[in-house]
Amino acid sequence: MTHIISYPTPVVPLTAGELLPGVVFVGLLSLMTLYFLGAEQGATSLIQGNTVHEFVHDGRHLLGFPCH
Repeated sequence: MTHIISYPTPVVPLTAGELLPGVVFVGLLSLMTLYFLGAEQGATSLIQGNTVHEFVHDGRHLLGFPCH
C-alpha cells in the first residue's frame, strides 16, 4: 500500500502592483453596470431604442432608480 504525503505550499502575499489591474477592471465594470442600470435610456442615452431600458427595468426599481 502506497501512502502519499503532501505538504502545504507556502502562501505568497500579493503586491499592490499585482492587484491593481484587477481592481481597475472591477471598478470600471461596476461603473458601467451602474450607468446602464441608473442612467441609460434617460437624458444621457448612448443606445437608441428601449431595449436596454426594458432589459434592466425591474432591476432599476429594485435598486430605487426612477425610470418613468
